[in-house]
Amino acid sequence: MSNKKAVEALNRTLQDSRSNTDVMGGMVVLLAGDFRQNLPVIQKGTPADEIKACLKSSILWNKVTKFSLTTNMRVHLYNDINAGNYAGTLLKIGDGRLETDAEGCVKLTRDFCNLVQSHSELIASVYSDLTNNMHEDEWLCERAILAQKK
Repeated sequence: MSNKKAVEALNRTLQDSRSNTDVMGGMVVLLAGDFRQNLPVIQKGTPADEIKACLKSSILWNKVTKFSLTTNMRVHLYNDINAGNYAGTLLKIGDGRLETDAEGCVKLTRDFCNLVQSHSELIASVYSDLTNNMHEDEWLCERAILAQKK
């Protein structure tokens, strides 16, 4: 997610260049994204710093019109029931509607994700044909292994 200062800088730039003090200089600006995905990265920052840098913490947030998607297009166009179930479970987790254990951990079903036993098995699963695709930018961009620093 973008740091709120980037969007606020765009706002000031549009206001100045258009000589208009309205939000975004009176222009319609479309911002798209999933605000549940991730917070801005703040080098050596605390979780509180990340929240403060979030676009939802900007003074502009209350001045924008928000729209939410209501149709999962992958399910709708391709009749992908598994994608629908997966997305539904993610929404329940995000909304805090999925049952947790005594430690607050969510218990996922075995079919929710692919479990692997080692780093090499994970890499082989995500990058299954790496030698033939290692120079294909689009193929690489469709795959990622996210992990926290230790």
